[in-house]
Amino acid sequence: MGQGEDIKTRPDPNIEIPERGGIFFFCRPKVDREDAHVPEEVQRLYLVLRPESGERHIEDKQEGDKKDFSSGGHGRQEVNTEKQLLLRLIVMGRKTLPDPSKKSMPYWGFVEMVTTKIEDLKAALQGGEYDTATRGRRHKPDAKAAGAGVYRILRHKTHTHLVYKLEQPEEEKEAFNIVPEASFLLQIKNPGQQGSSSGFQGLQSKKKAAFPAHIQGLFGHRRFVPADPPDFLNYEGCEILLISASDDLDEELGLELKTEQDECSDVMDMLGDTGYPRPLLQGTWT
Repeated sequence: MGQGEDIKTRPDPNIEIPERGGIFFFCRPKVDREDAHVPEEVQRLYLVLRPESGERHIEDKQEGDKKDFSSGGHGRQEVNTEKQLLLRLIVMGRKTLPDPSKKSMPYWGFVEMVTTKIEDLKAALQGGEYDTATRGRRHKPDAKAAGAGVYRILRHKTHTHLVYKLEQPEEEKEAFNIVPEASFLLQIKNPGQQGSSSGFQGLQSKKKAAFPAHIQGLFGHRRFVPADPPDFLNYEGCEILLISASDDLDEELGLELKTEQDECSDVMDMLGDTGYPRPLLQGTWT
């Protein structure tokens, strides 16, 4: 297990912790590249969340085709995160995280895959060869690990935060705003609402999450809601917004996260055991 330890540094920090777990960052270089140093050289930036405990150790996730949920709650699968593996693969649209030390516009992302099988994650991160009509054979590189650590989803006043701390601070990738620790406001986009007046549309309708009725009902008429419960993230096509909050968890929230070296290596070991290149945390970075 690799969820680390959380220590409240104030008598009443006014936070609750619905979910604890491990977090992993991966960058896939653009086609026919083997390394990436800046976001412009990246095809995709991934976050992998592995929940391991929280207020509820039983979480709902989708089962099978997303269309099963159109009638309001069919095809649900219960997962005991204290005993079963649960992995969420999240894609960040800007190929970088927000800078947690500065105020910024929300950064959009979406849940591409939710699985209980390490083989599915391995396949999603692997590269391969493919043919095109105009450019011939192309090479899609493997996604390279860019950091690992522990995370929390926090309930703070009327909103939720995604906070993390890297296992090894030297893994910091400043070009992608993957810093030693960070806090972001985490919001979930209502798939039933159209794009905002600013022109932001998000995923195409057929790719949006199809939440069961009891989760969709939490939106009401709101366009965005906190990630409470975190089960929102267990449905493929769930769209999220990350908004910069802080790069100092203690100062902002009265919380300190502790992690020990190699605490998060079990997922990496499992990926290696299924044939994925073992040096996942290696790569060429500036």
